[in-house]
Amino acid sequence: FEYAFRAQWMSELNPNAGETGSGKGSSRASDLRMAQEAACERKARELFLKAVEEEQSGAVYEAIKFYRRAIKLVPDIEFKINYNRTDKEKGENSSAGLADIEDLIAYFQQQLTLEDAWPKICQPETAMSEMHISALPPEVLMYIFRWVVSSDLDMRTLEQLSLVCRGFYICARDSDLWRSACLRVWGRTALTPFQSWREMFLERPRVRFDGVYISKVSYVRQGEESLDGFYRAWHHVAYYRYLRFFPDGKVGMLTTPEDPVTVIPRLRSKNTRVESVMLGYYRLSQETDNETKVFVVVSKKKEERVAEVQRNRFCRRNPAPEAEHNFHVGLKIASGGRHNKLSWIHHSCHITYRPTGETVVTVFNLDNMYAPFLFARVKSYTASSEGPL
Repeated sequence: FEYAFRAQWMSELNPNAGETGSGKGSSRASDLRMAQEAACERKARELFLKAVEEEQSGAVYEAIKFYRRAIKLVPDIEFKINYNRTDKEKGENSSAGLADIEDLIAYFQQQLTLEDAWPKICQPETAMSEMHISALPPEVLMYIFRWVVSSDLDMRTLEQLSLVCRGFYICARDSDLWRSACLRVWGRTALTPFQSWREMFLERPRVRFDGVYISKVSYVRQGEESLDGFYRAWHHVAYYRYLRFFPDGKVGMLTTPEDPVTVIPRLRSKNTRVESVMLGYYRLSQETDNETKVFVVVSKKKEERVAEVQRNRFCRRNPAPEAEHNFHVGLKIASGGRHNKLSWIHHSCHITYRPTGETVVTVFNLDNMYAPFLFARVKSYTASSEGPL
């Protein structure tokens, strides 16, 4: 808005006179109006893109604020933004970014070689009597980096570690390190169309392990009418679904009315003591429509099934036949962003009666009660390492 304000200020200082002056004045007014519109559109574009970024990260309320500010400046700003880049632009940008990283790594390696006849990973900043970490062999240092990543695939900490010095930056870009992480997520897979294992891990859709996916469901339910018939109560019901993925293909699912503050700390480990948690496994599927889907199969814990059988034995003269309940869930990973959103595509219950082996399948209709899962990062999940990558 600085240019628009300066143009308006100059027009007020130099008032126009006569027909020639009026022509110049109209031209200046037109230029001023165009400058103001361009400035408003530029500001609205920044606010709208900021709102999209906040929405993808799960901050819905913050996103609404930015959306309102952007639409207030330019009502149709949504239709003036190009969300999708062409394949040519993506290829050029990725190639340029990869070339910059390779040039930076080559530059760091050259600098380390010039500083010492025997190149080291890093150099101590001040003189010290103790042994510095640079004295360690590269193989030992890379093993330490694998412990930093850990079996939980904490690549975020690896990226933070690369900011320490030039040598750590080179180690954090090691191709074998990122290749091992990709193999843990997708198994044996081809590198194409990505140009590096790191780019593949960062760009290819996947589920995240450094937090939990949360789906909040709320609705209003009509209560019973009062005895005198003058009023009827209404109840606001809210509950949560939690999904916790692990790198080894296991998953935990929990449905409870308890708030995330209470539940999240108890979902850190696969061996959780929460009785109502259903455990199972998942797999990623890359379909022909270029959408990555997650298929989950969970079942009740054995202790919970035994308790149900004993309860039925005491409460009923003829207890129900022993059955195994498996829940099948299909989810779609939202494209773009940081893989923070999972949308429902399927939900069914498979009941298998053990005496006869008969299986009954019940498919649930996906209505408003199936809100999408939004990811919430939990720092405590990656605070410690149980094993190396």
